[in-house]
Amino acid sequence: MNLARAIHFDESDMRIFYAPARTGEWCISGGFEFSNWSDADLAGKARQAFANGWLGVETFGRVTFVAVTRIEEDELAALANRLAEHFVEVWGAPTVEAALPAAREELAQMAELCADHAPNTLLTVSRELTEAGVRESFRVIEAEDAGLEQFAIHGDAEGLH
Repeated sequence: MNLARAIHFDESDMRIFYAPARTGEWCISGGFEFSNWSDADLAGKARQAFANGWLGVETFGRVTFVAVTRIEEDELAALANRLAEHFVEVWGAPTVEAALPAAREELAQMAELCADHAPNTLLTVSRELTEAGVRESFRVIEAEDAGLEQFAIHGDAEGLH
């Protein structure tokens, strides 16, 4: 199964987001954070996070680019628990157990987005407010077009290789 990790090509994310995601952390769209937003909320760094920020599932910071990467089932289960804890701590879910289905659904949506892409494919997200709510669209940049081999970090349980 594929998911996506935060990737930085320069230091710009450190300046444009209140809390930047850590390079290499697993990411999801995170559009749920903007479900109750209006035009009045779209200013400064918050606007940047809304407009094109992926959500890191470890730091809950934002990043502009993610790279498709294979994820193991045990890593996915740990991410679901971490995201469910976030739903309890920040979004008022009653318990981690109650939040797990929503966390798994968020991860499943990201896995579906990544499913048909080769490792190291870059993805970007764009959001806009519409009368119906937040609309997300995604852009795919194939690995050979991005020259990503210069930047990608691959790891396994035994360490980097």
